[in-house]
Amino acid sequence: MPEPVYDLAIIGGGVNGCGVARDASGRGLSIYLCEQGDLASGASSAATKLIHGGLRYLEYGEFRLVREALSERETLWRIAPHVVRPLRFVLPHHQGLRPAWLLRLGLFLYDHLGERKLLPPTATLDLTRNPAGAPLKRGAFTVGFEYSDCWVDDARLVVLNALDAHLAGARIETRTKALAAERADGRWRVTVIDQRGGTARTIQALALVNAAGPWVEDVLARLPARPSRDHLRLVQGTHIVTRKLFDHQRAYIFQNADKRVLFAIPYEGDFTLIGATELDYAGDPSKAAASEAEIEYLCAAASEYFARPVTTADVVWTFSGVRPLYDDGASAATAATRDYVLELDDNGPPLVSIFGGKITTYRRLAEHVLDKLEPALPLIALRRGWTAAAPLPGGAFPVTEVEARVEALRLRYPFLGDGEARRLTRAYGLRASETLGEANERRALGRDFGAGLSEREVDYLMRVEWAESAEDIAWRRTKLGLRLSADEIAALDRFIAGRLADGGRRVSAQRTPA
Repeated sequence: MPEPVYDLAIIGGGVNGCGVARDASGRGLSIYLCEQGDLASGASSAATKLIHGGLRYLEYGEFRLVREALSERETLWRIAPHVVRPLRFVLPHHQGLRPAWLLRLGLFLYDHLGERKLLPPTATLDLTRNPAGAPLKRGAFTVGFEYSDCWVDDARLVVLNALDAHLAGARIETRTKALAAERADGRWRVTVIDQRGGTARTIQALALVNAAGPWVEDVLARLPARPSRDHLRLVQGTHIVTRKLFDHQRAYIFQNADKRVLFAIPYEGDFTLIGATELDYAGDPSKAAASEAEIEYLCAAASEYFARPVTTADVVWTFSGVRPLYDDGASAATAATRDYVLELDDNGPPLVSIFGGKITTYRRLAEHVLDKLEPALPLIALRRGWTAAAPLPGGAFPVTEVEARVEALRLRYPFLGDGEARRLTRAYGLRASETLGEANERRALGRDFGAGLSEREVDYLMRVEWAESAEDIAWRRTKLGLRLSADEIAALDRFIAGRLADGGRRVSAQRTPA
């Protein structure tokens, strides 16, 4: 059977590529997306897990970006209340760094630049009395400011966008690399190769989007496109995860003497996420890894604020990602713009290449990509802006009802503990019951891989969410790698490999039931 001619082909299965696929497929376009690895296997799963305006970007005059990002916080919270949640941030005033009046001014702008209807405004804290001051060095920080942003499970946000696109008819192919593309007969002919078995084939599309993230220029080098007027700046961001450093559920944002900021965020119940570094990077983005110097830097920077010093012995996990920033000529990586630039090559069937961007603004970026393609694909004009109101899979409930959904799941499956019910609800929302089926007791879920990960859930992730390895599940679809032993992860990998060898559990190219 011959391949169809798609309206749009997308290279890259990160948040931008999957966001474009979701928006376009929801407007009735036929979509093909290929990703050389797993969904969100690059920078999109190595973020600080924040939906935020970017308070420090105000210092660099990034008002357009901050305004757009601030307006997206509540939009993303509303359409994905299971994977996005509000978070209060505590900013201690550090004598000798930014003055208090400047922080107040920045936070005033932060409160008023973007739309804010549900998130509470900034407040001033007496850190000598407020519980947020208890973990900090005694006497060093007396005044602080508290403001609102949101937290997100970044990898799950990517998968949910891909799933929604798939449910609307998009073809999503992981472990599939775009080798080359050419324009012929008014179409793009894209040669792709299945990385599992080495089978190559050609797909055709009327337009092409290069959403390859840190590989965007590598992809351009394989295309007959005009030389890029824009340039990519690769910046490595490393995070560390420690055992829980404080008991409350607020996060901290710390100022550093080198003008960077550091976040310390409650993470997965029993842990604290600290990051990130910002260093220029050269080489293969897939090889990025935390260096000893970066780990020591993050520990030392956190120790400037916390009463109990943070040491490398406290670190239980590290992760690094290479951010594909647009090179605006800034001298320091920390000052490089986080805004995105879209380059259109319309010398024949159109090509849009994406430079830069941040996870907070992925949905708006997708709209702007489709705006650029409208002359070639008039159908794009339909349903403009639809993604701002349509829930992502599992998220069709009010933001105030998360705990009610947790309780409903626990009542339906009384063998679940509170923590298990909360984890499943936070990951899958209204689709959590699909990972449990009609089970009326724990053993009906099949094999237990540890930390509450059941055979039934693994089957769901393979059948519905493109998971094909233990890494896909332990570190991206869930974060249970923090709780599973090396032996348990190895056993999970063997189980998945066996299932795939038997020819089952891989997502079909065809649409699955909603």
